[in-house]
Formats: sequence, C-alpha cells, structure tokens
Amino acid sequence: MPRSDNSKPYDLEERTFQFAKASRVFVKQLPRTIANIEDAKQFVRASGSIGANYIEANESIGKKDFVMKIKTCRRSKGERLLAGLLDVDGKPNDTRERLVCEAAELMKIFGSIVRKSEEGI
Repeated sequence: MPRSDNSKPYDLEERTFQFAKASRVFVKQLPRTIANIEDAKQFVRASGSIGANYIEANESIGKKDFVMKIKTCRRSKGERLLAGLLDVDGKPNDTRERLVCEAAELMKIFGSIVRKSEEGI
C-alpha cells in the first residue's frame, strides 16, 4: 500500500534515515553564522547517529546488548535541542519545527522500546 507524503514510515531504520537526510537538507539552507555553523555540525552528527545506533541494536548479540544499544539511541536527545537552537533569521520555520517534533517522537519510541524490552530481562 503506497504511503502519502505526510505519513511516517513504520520501519525505524528508514524513519531514522529520513530524519538524518531531512536534517542535512535543512542545515544546507541555514544562514551561515558562527553559531549556526557550530550547532549545525553537532546536529548533523547527532541526527545520523540515531540511525546508526539503531542498526547496531538490531544486530545485537542478545537482549541485554539490544537494550543497551537502544538506550544509546534514546540518549541522543541533543538533536531536538540543537534543532531548536539553529537560527533561521528569527522567523518561524516549519521544517525546523517538524525536525524538533520528529526527534521528540523518535526519543519516545526508543524509550518505549527500552521499557518493553526491560520487562523481559
């Protein structure tokens, strides 16, 4: 079944990949200020690390290892803060707000995975 452009993928690998990709597109459009350059570097690294850590979790060697790696995904809360700090010339920006919301949703998803996974340990 085809998805509409507004729906989000259920596959977390794809969803985290799309988040990292959208983050990079957004950063390319930012004004080049000293603060944006520094914050954007961190934001790009953090946005990509979520997906990389999730892939590692899926390749874990046991349930405890999986939970530990998912906790690493969840710990990457910085991208939400960093996205909020990036300056778009003081104007409201829909893309930035979508990225902040997506980062928050991903952290909630990973938090839920941790809670459910720890129940069985």
